[in-house]
Amino acid sequence: MTLAVSPVTPDPQSVEVAAEALTRVQAYLRTHEDAAATVQLVEDGAGDTLVVPRGAIELLARVLAHMANGHSVSVVPAHAELTTQQAAELLNVSRPYLIGLLESGEIQFRKVGTHRRVLAGSLLAYKHRDDARRRAAADELTQLAQEMDLA
Repeated sequence: MTLAVSPVTPDPQSVEVAAEALTRVQAYLRTHEDAAATVQLVEDGAGDTLVVPRGAIELLARVLAHMANGHSVSVVPAHAELTTQQAAELLNVSRPYLIGLLESGEIQFRKVGTHRRVLAGSLLAYKHRDDARRRAAADELTQLAQEMDLA
């Protein structure tokens, strides 16, 4: 399955609404840590109830956090297959650099004819590993700077 990744870019009003909603959603999640696996959302006026998985509310909190910071947001299922261009855009790297990552085995992919398809879950796993490596390197540099009295 190929998926078109089309981000939602918040306007200034959406940023404000997202920030307010984020505060309420985070408060709910903090005060209901041991709650059931589902959450009931009730509309104030009509009293209609919508039941959603708790995981969806946790994901909503992450989406709202990015929107509250003015960032564009895309939701991509982990099983989705991305083109190399889409994958490169999600990592914010060039397509040739991404191809190098694929060919070196850093990110899993499969070929459909002559085209490469990248599993979104594999791409995100690489991103998490890379972020962890970067944090470790930054921590090491900070420690060295402190040891040398440069900080």
